[in-house]
Amino acid sequence: MATNAILSEREAMKRTPESTTEQIKHRRWQAVLDRDGSLDGTFVFGVSSTGIFCRPSCPAKRPRRENVSFYDHALQAEQAGYRACLRCRPKAVDGNPQSAMVRAMCRYIEQHIEDRLTLSQLAKEFRRSSFHLQRTFKSVLGVSPKAYIDAVRLRQVKQNLQAGHDVTTALYAAGYGSSSRLYERTATQLGMTPEKYRRGAVAAVVRYTIAGSLLGRMLIAATGKGICAIQFADSDHELQQGLMREFPFATRRRDDDAMAEWRVNLTRLMEGREANPSLPLDIRATAFQRRVWEALQRIPRGETRSYSAVAKKIGMPKATRAVARACATNPVAIAIPCHRVIREDGDLGGYRWGIERKEQLLALEKAAGA
Repeated sequence: MATNAILSEREAMKRTPESTTEQIKHRRWQAVLDRDGSLDGTFVFGVSSTGIFCRPSCPAKRPRRENVSFYDHALQAEQAGYRACLRCRPKAVDGNPQSAMVRAMCRYIEQHIEDRLTLSQLAKEFRRSSFHLQRTFKSVLGVSPKAYIDAVRLRQVKQNLQAGHDVTTALYAAGYGSSSRLYERTATQLGMTPEKYRRGAVAAVVRYTIAGSLLGRMLIAATGKGICAIQFADSDHELQQGLMREFPFATRRRDDDAMAEWRVNLTRLMEGREANPSLPLDIRATAFQRRVWEALQRIPRGETRSYSAVAKKIGMPKATRAVARACATNPVAIAIPCHRVIREDGDLGGYRWGIERKEQLLALEKAAGA
């Protein structure tokens, strides 16, 4: 995430070697080039040729690098003889470093909830002592980092259980390391065991169809609101087992006729042809996943983007690994084209349904656009 390495610069630049200071300046300059609004309030930059200082996201023409100096806050820039830009009004930005750091920590926790998060790890990530980080977080938000992590994980578990996922899937997706930890942490908060919560929460009817496709056997599943799963496998049995794992307590009904139109549209999409753009989707996602998936849907057919390019597109250039996880958890292949995301070096990377299918999809789309 772009803000993680910059939020602590004010301390870092006082006590780190010159090489680190130059790295921070480099990151700040990159933020200026990217007009990164998420860093507004963490620093300002002054332009010697105009005598004006701006926030990182200022829409004005980018200055020459040799004319730019960086300052931790507006007062420093004014003391150096610069005046505030009337266009971007850098003095109006909330520059409270404590609030900015806590906001960045919350975003980091939400995007890495699947990982093993500890106070010492967060302290290392944000270049603070554990004591200072704990005290700052609680003073701003009113709860400890641990309490916030637990709340985010509980919310994630509830969403997964309501979507029909089994307890094991729900707990690992929310970052719990074992079922015993899940039960002891959530039974009291849910008012019941996760198993009972899931059974009471899931009452959806899931209709599905299985048909042949260019990529092998394909399953399309839908609720009354729209398509909730698109899967590929080598056999119908594998697909039915996969649907059962995804929605173990839903009522599953095969309905080939009712879903024929969606099957045709998805086939056209696989072939790289025009399809009905209004395929309804019924998918649950975190705010971050939704941002990634919306960015994927904007990638033109026949083109690809790197994981890092997608991260930059959603305004989080440091979230490359999180983008990869969002692609891997995409429940509706083709409709959300995660196959169009590859590695920086051109390697295809991974694909939930097999790298051969990813390669074939890209070839079909490229041929259709030729």
